[in-house]
Amino acid sequence: MIAPGLLPEGLRDRLPPVAEAAVALTRAVADAIAGYGYERVAPPLAEFEEALVGRLKAAKAQDLLRFVDPVSQRTLALRPDITTQVGRIAATRMAHRARPLRLSYGGSVIKLRATQLNPERELTQLGAELIGRDTVAAAAEIVAVAIAALDAAGAGPITVDLTLPDLVDTLAAGPFPLPADAIDRVKALLDAKDAGGLAAAGADAYLPLIHAAGPLDSALARLEAIDAGGVLASRIAALRAVAAPLAGRATLTLDPTERHGFEYQSWFGFSLFVDGLAGEIGRGGSYTILDGRGGEEPAIGFSLYPDPLIERLAAANARPRLFLPLGTDPALAARLRGEGWVTVAALDERCDATALACTHALVEGAPTPV
Repeated sequence: MIAPGLLPEGLRDRLPPVAEAAVALTRAVADAIAGYGYERVAPPLAEFEEALVGRLKAAKAQDLLRFVDPVSQRTLALRPDITTQVGRIAATRMAHRARPLRLSYGGSVIKLRATQLNPERELTQLGAELIGRDTVAAAAEIVAVAIAALDAAGAGPITVDLTLPDLVDTLAAGPFPLPADAIDRVKALLDAKDAGGLAAAGADAYLPLIHAAGPLDSALARLEAIDAGGVLASRIAALRAVAAPLAGRATLTLDPTERHGFEYQSWFGFSLFVDGLAGEIGRGGSYTILDGRGGEEPAIGFSLYPDPLIERLAAANARPRLFLPLGTDPALAARLRGEGWVTVAALDERCDATALACTHALVEGAPTPV
């Protein structure tokens, strides 16, 4: 028998005050994104498997928890990512809407397997997608919206790490040619910052990319110094244009060959970090939506995975709880709630302020610490 309260590995219950913090953060992020003109959509938790793997160009059928629908007798999958679903909505039910189409979303996603760094399989995903454009202006807007969302959530100091997901492919097809079967190997060596491996693989031309990482201004200067026949000029100009309006709002860094988490992004990507939290809190970038009829549409967006931030905010922002003894005037209780108190009313003589986790009790009409 399964022990009472036992959940599958990687799944969990959210208890107070973490559940309250999750609701508050989700609302703050949603309101911030809506302020930039993004309209909310809410796709289902499960879809037909083929719908979840065939909508984003370069996306792969991975990380899907599958099951057979007893009604349709077809294979369904729990969503591991909401971006794909937003792409489906944009390409079908909202195909008639003018572009650029701005959509936002929020909900739970389920991963097939956890990782050592993140043992949770159920994650909260919040984000926004700008569909119909992947220009520099669109990139600048989406990064600004992501920062505004984290600011609204009370995240604290933010770092944005910019990247160029298709840079190696672009260079391999032009100034730094590589055999097709060597491209993935060179990408892996750049990920590992393995200068010796690159030299041994005959990819010396890619060595300067290892050093073109770090604080944005100095990293861009090193990237400019690489003689790539002008291929990098437009990319560098785009990164400068994206970064310009963000001055003072976040710390900006560059890792031009970073590819972790950017499996389906094209020319532009970025990761989001919050001071005091291990690992990234979100990522975004440009990508392509397939409409299912052979057509393609550009898009750019971001996703936040705020569970670590929720845990931190729950501990830091717990609201004071005020115990109301029997016979408290309902009008007084309403006024206190209007002032921001969370009121916990006694239902009988057995109710106790301390036992009910109250920080204050109403004594002679005034809140008093317990």
